[in-house]
Amino acid sequence: MALDSNRVIIAGGGPVGLVAALALGRAGIPVTVIEKGDGPQHDLRASTFHPPTLDMLDEFGITPKLIEHGLIAPTWQFRDRATGPVAVFDLGLLKDDTAHPYRVQCEQWKLVGFLMDEIARLPDVEVLHGHALTSVEQDAAGVTVTAEAADGPVRFAGRWLVGAEGARSPTRKTLGIGFDGMTLPELFLVVSTPFLFEDVFPQLSPINYMSDPDEWLVLLRTRDFWRVLIPADPNAGEEHLLSDAFVRAALKRVHATAESAPTLHRTLYPVHQRVASTYQAGRVFLAGDSAHINNPLGGMGMNGGIHDALELARLLVEHWVADDPERLGVYTRRRRPVAYDEVQAATLRNRQILNERDPAVRNARLDDLRRTGADPVAARNYLLKSSMILGLRQAATVQ
Repeated sequence: MALDSNRVIIAGGGPVGLVAALALGRAGIPVTVIEKGDGPQHDLRASTFHPPTLDMLDEFGITPKLIEHGLIAPTWQFRDRATGPVAVFDLGLLKDDTAHPYRVQCEQWKLVGFLMDEIARLPDVEVLHGHALTSVEQDAAGVTVTAEAADGPVRFAGRWLVGAEGARSPTRKTLGIGFDGMTLPELFLVVSTPFLFEDVFPQLSPINYMSDPDEWLVLLRTRDFWRVLIPADPNAGEEHLLSDAFVRAALKRVHATAESAPTLHRTLYPVHQRVASTYQAGRVFLAGDSAHINNPLGGMGMNGGIHDALELARLLVEHWVADDPERLGVYTRRRRPVAYDEVQAATLRNRQILNERDPAVRNARLDDLRRTGADPVAARNYLLKSSMILGLRQAATVQ
């Protein structure tokens, strides 16, 4: 356990917290990570890595591992569930904008393992599992965190605290930072199956957003299985929605031959669209889901959190000697507009396209996508936004 206060404390041992810890540790800054879980979690929620995220993680030797243990997705598409492809977006159009003009599909728990391996090589970074943050105190000189461990409360002192514990962030709640937004009216059911959808759907990309006025869905390919995301009625009850009968019926609606397909995982969760009112309170910062949450239609949540972590780590390294919270206000000014104006808007727009019920509006939106996908210039501009490159470029100009 760290006894000195000349360090950064990070609450949360998921992808965002560990990326921040690795970046800070590689720069020679001592870090203590506290994580409430007893060990790394096999969380299947996120699996998409966008091109700029791959560029960033390449600096730490992580990207080749994601590629080795994942699946390269050179294209992704919008489809009409009844008629097939509407627009196929070729990420190769970004070859002059990124070193990785593709997405990589790889489960986030694998990223956590790769990060832990790299952190283990750093002498001044420690990761303490079984420590749940319960309170935060700060003054002009530093911050003190109390965490509940198996043997009782433990206190940690540091110069800065990063809250990266997720949507229910005790750090954010302790500081009373607002988290306004909304909860979507449907639950999301995610089922993982080895069924070969590529054999029954022509021209299927590794990533597919299927529009349908009655029941939209998403098909995501990883190296070992397909992930099927379907909206579900929250009034139906969790037991029913996760039952064999409901899942078999849902897979049958995707394709008649998928009804008897085995399922490897089933997850049901509510979806929120929320952004913290600020990402900084004195010597405490929020990152990842602690700062912003959104629906997964576009794969921007984990990626945006990793971008938070690396931007914050860079700023902390740059201002480590100055040790002035006011100079770090640029973190909120850069990252919050990306979450609010780019990620929230894009993910809600994707849901509207998939879920549109008015025939005229739906056809107009799909026609617009067709035109965009068919025009290389328009498609590249669309990909710059959907791949989060444009938002990063705009944020970099903020002072």
